[in-house]
Amino acid sequence: MPKYRYLFLLVLVILVPSLATVGLVQDKSVDIHTAWALALIGDTFWSTPWQCPPVGQLALLAVGVVIAAWLYRLLLCPLKISRTLHDVGYNQQAGYSRKDVANDVRRRRRRGELPPVYPNGWFRLMDSCQLRPNQVEGVTVLGEKLAVFRSAAGSVSVLDAYCPHLGADLAVGGQVVGDCLQCPFHGWKFRGEDGKCMGIPYAEKVPDFARVKSWPCLERNGCIYIWYHCDGIDPTWTPPVIDEIACGDWTCRGTTEHIINAHIEEVPENAADIAHLNYLHGPLVAAGVDLSSIYSSAWDFAKHVWRAEWQPDPAPDAHISTMHTQHMVYLFGRKVSIADIKATARQVGPGIVFLFLESAFGNFMLVQSITPVEPLLQRLTHSVYTGRWVPTCLAKFLLWGESVQVERDIMIWNNKCYVPRPLLVREDSSIARHRRWYAQFYSENSPRFKIERNSLDW
Repeated sequence: MPKYRYLFLLVLVILVPSLATVGLVQDKSVDIHTAWALALIGDTFWSTPWQCPPVGQLALLAVGVVIAAWLYRLLLCPLKISRTLHDVGYNQQAGYSRKDVANDVRRRRRRGELPPVYPNGWFRLMDSCQLRPNQVEGVTVLGEKLAVFRSAAGSVSVLDAYCPHLGADLAVGGQVVGDCLQCPFHGWKFRGEDGKCMGIPYAEKVPDFARVKSWPCLERNGCIYIWYHCDGIDPTWTPPVIDEIACGDWTCRGTTEHIINAHIEEVPENAADIAHLNYLHGPLVAAGVDLSSIYSSAWDFAKHVWRAEWQPDPAPDAHISTMHTQHMVYLFGRKVSIADIKATARQVGPGIVFLFLESAFGNFMLVQSITPVEPLLQRLTHSVYTGRWVPTCLAKFLLWGESVQVERDIMIWNNKCYVPRPLLVREDSSIARHRRWYAQFYSENSPRFKIERNSLDW
């Protein structure tokens, strides 16, 4: 027993201070004090005669551990919600799975006269933390399969995923070599900066024309973005730096991801559709997302109330629009002032929104990204950031509420058709203005959705 006792003390004294090295604790002196405290506790444990406690105490201890783990996950761990296409947005039908219903709606829905499916601008690929040095990941966006990789030096590059030699997927088994991505099939190496082939293991000379398409990319605000323009024009603007996120004062407390079956323009147009806020998003989030029940009189005792306005920004920020919103909660006809939220949403280009929230519980930032996967399939993500002293549980509750409201929108988006010339009243004027503003992200050569007239497939 003594040798195990001293080994236990030695491990504690060496291991616990190392927490500061990996960043789990910032103050190394705290680690040292913790190490000696644990060492004394361990010394007492090993030196005290020990006998097995009764079964009842062991069962109580097990229940306590489970509850502690649940509370830790609830209060301290970031929120993660991921919804596939058929998880939300469709009514359940007897005898059909959710996946069958989703596929049936996609085939049979009237799509209308659609705008171009891929607007020009910056789009989110993934979070920065999802790509480690010397790692490569495959991503499908804009109808293309891309290989995203990070060099050992930390720089990020994005290439077309398919090797121009014989078509191998560079993201499946490809290796990061310096600033190049090496094909797993024959070992060809492509430079991330411009896609040029820098080496062929069995060839004496590399042809000058040997290259794969390289995409302009940018790492900012904890995300990796790519630039798309149908005519190959270089970026004319970039997403702004959010200082609180860039300097680390605000940290991510949760992320939600939804796959949506709709045209990309349907999502940002919500900001200009002021009238839908008090109708679709008026019922409490506790009412859920089922549109057949959220309007029940059982929920009349409380409601969300919204006041909002949308405006495009003037030049040189013409690619930005701003929505100012006041959110209130009424309970039995009386305003609950502590639930007031003042929000400012800045839509930057066709696919990025920064939503700044001021509340009695602290300030928050919601970062929304909408990225086309294919013509009528979008990946919508929301990440919540806040200061390190704001409890994680508050940020998680905010993000959960946002997720519920978004899933109500998805029930609409997934089943509606796009109306190119909508019937609007005077109070809907901001919708028409939004469509004129959003049209700047389309070009003459922007790809359009093509329908095979003799088939329901697309």
